[in-house]
Amino acid sequence: MNTQVKKLKDKLTQQLATIYHDVPLELSLDEIAQDLLNIMQLSSEVAEVKPFSNQWSEEDIILITYGDSIIKTDEPPLQTLKNFLDRTIKNTINSVHILPFFPYSSDDGFSIIDYSSVNESLGTWCDIEDISKNYHLMSDLVINHCSSRSAWFDNFIKGEGQGSDYFFTALPEDNLSEVIRPRTSPLLKEVETGNGKQWVWCTFSHDQVDFDFRNPEVLKAFTSIIRQYLDMGVKIFRLDAIAFLWKVVGTPSINLPETHEVVRLLRTLIESAEPQAIIITETNIPNTQNLTYFGNANEAHGIYNFSLPPLLLNTLLTGNCLYLKRWLMSMPPSQDGTMYFNFIASHDGIGLRPAEGLLSEDELDKLVHTVENFGGKISWRTADNGKQKAYEMNISLYDAMQGTVNGKDEWNFERFICAHAIMFALEGVPGLYIHSLLGTQNDYQKLANTHHNRSINRRRWHEDVLEKALADKNLHHVKVLSRLKALLNIRIKQPAFHPNATQFTLHLGLQLFGFWRQSQDRKQSIFCVSNISDQSIALPLSELNLIITDSWFELISKREITELTQELILTPYQTVWISNKVNTKVLACE
Repeated sequence: MNTQVKKLKDKLTQQLATIYHDVPLELSLDEIAQDLLNIMQLSSEVAEVKPFSNQWSEEDIILITYGDSIIKTDEPPLQTLKNFLDRTIKNTINSVHILPFFPYSSDDGFSIIDYSSVNESLGTWCDIEDISKNYHLMSDLVINHCSSRSAWFDNFIKGEGQGSDYFFTALPEDNLSEVIRPRTSPLLKEVETGNGKQWVWCTFSHDQVDFDFRNPEVLKAFTSIIRQYLDMGVKIFRLDAIAFLWKVVGTPSINLPETHEVVRLLRTLIESAEPQAIIITETNIPNTQNLTYFGNANEAHGIYNFSLPPLLLNTLLTGNCLYLKRWLMSMPPSQDGTMYFNFIASHDGIGLRPAEGLLSEDELDKLVHTVENFGGKISWRTADNGKQKAYEMNISLYDAMQGTVNGKDEWNFERFICAHAIMFALEGVPGLYIHSLLGTQNDYQKLANTHHNRSINRRRWHEDVLEKALADKNLHHVKVLSRLKALLNIRIKQPAFHPNATQFTLHLGLQLFGFWRQSQDRKQSIFCVSNISDQSIALPLSELNLIITDSWFELISKREITELTQELILTPYQTVWISNKVNTKVLACE
């Protein structure tokens, strides 16, 4: 064993000791570490990992989509998706997150039956590999639970074979009062097994049965899955619902120390196999808890910025940026080796738990009421006191921007673009949901068919219908696509928009939301200011402290700024990106 491999094995052994510190094991920690090395094909050679190194730049944008968000008759949806990507965004967006593309039984893919296969209704592994050749591919690692129809759970029921000891069980009389979860269904599901009656732990639904990571065989199984995904071209791993991974009866069973150590171990394995690969944790929890998944740049490379969607929506619906500004000022800069994954819409709804402690109860109630008035639905959870509490708002982002807390108005399109202009400019890597890129509206037909609130924002576009919509200049879809691409084409050429570039919040009142970005070499500055109200607002350039010896340019309108004491009049929901003239020669092209 060479020195590098031995060093890695020693590190894994230490991490395993932290994870299994009070778990009786049949194998030694040394044996488990060696098994993990073998599974990841690291027994003879280990890639050099440079700590605190960034595997991303301002050019990285991730499109979030289902494998069948666009469908075409007699063509595998993954091929239809790739053709759409190549035609529409290839020179603008370089990464794609294909939501679970495996055989599943419920929850639109997040109840996986078989982790090793591609859902045949979508295509094949060859289709996945074809996409990975042209785009950085992000895949879900649904690591907390699997389908009750999986072979593993079938073996649990039979009491024999792989999976028979993979699932977490508890007893109805156990103290489960402190368990925190985002659902109202009973936590335990009673099942008859070859080993008698048992009660399996189901954080999300009774079709999604939680794994028992106290059994190292479960860790080995997922290590094997990771190795396969790497071989198929996956470079970004989204750790789904990771906060709930480790359970201890009598505790909240969320964010436990063992969970954090599992993330650290997975990062160790993945980086050692492929230094360019990264982990993003999906932890839809209060902001301060979410931030802990960075660790010391040794856990997640990226964390979902879950507080951004509800705070930004609240800002644009109220015309007041107080809460968004307070939050932004409190956010720690992401150190090298970590980054924020920014998004404002996704396949799920707009979560409200990440806004707890950031928005008052009155603000949250007003936000929920407004979204309901715009045709949205609300999903609920059971709070600590047993009462029902709004957990998530389900609505397409375009329809969520129909108006303000005072009702609908004529600024839907401008407000929607403003939200994205803010998100694209913030510190971090932007994640853009395909239905935002296309300006998709609420899908009430799918909602009626599934009776699941999240279906309202999971439309399947038939390719011919989509092409007609994008060809009709009277519809908003083509306008949304064109404007968002134009903004992204600017972003990807500006060093000051590097995910780790400096960011400072500006103080411009409550109707102008602004922040300053500076490139890592300090050569480029960009002042990003948005009018988040439905009235025209004057922006005094003197408030920005523009350096008089630099030349300044407004990137979006492509206007030179010659008088630094003038006022810019920002129309409702207009955004400006004011940059010194570094890199203006590579300004956006449509």
